[in-house]
Amino acid sequence: MSDGPGSIEVLIQRLPGNDLPLPSRATANASGFDLRACVEGSLTLDPGKRALVPTGFALALPAGWEAQVRPRSGLAVQVGLTMLNTPGTIDADYRGEVKLLAINLGESPVVIRRGDRIAQMIVARVPEVTLREVQVLPASDRGAGGFGHTGST
Repeated sequence: MSDGPGSIEVLIQRLPGNDLPLPSRATANASGFDLRACVEGSLTLDPGKRALVPTGFALALPAGWEAQVRPRSGLAVQVGLTMLNTPGTIDADYRGEVKLLAINLGESPVVIRRGDRIAQMIVARVPEVTLREVQVLPASDRGAGGFGHTGST
């Protein structure tokens, strides 16, 4: 059941061994659902190291929608814990466990404990797109300039 106009229903399955709260928004107007680490005990991530962290749940998104996994800004600034491949994409036809590709970019080890909120998930519409091959693209003011071509400040 949806919550109102423009809302969608996303099915969520708690996987065996997951007794943690399901993803939820920390505030009424938060964009993302906080995702918790469903690890056994804890996981220590040394500086520069990465790990695939289980969440203990799977999703069924409606066709035309995706879920994006993003870092939590507080953890990124405080201890250097962030997510690789950001935003990570969960496709509408994926039914496996949602896992978080965490990396420690900080200077000290980071301990991830069972139930820690370490990432967030945004659900977004994916437009239907058709690619059409052409021999020449239309001109634009920018042209082919990229990767800092407008200056650094």
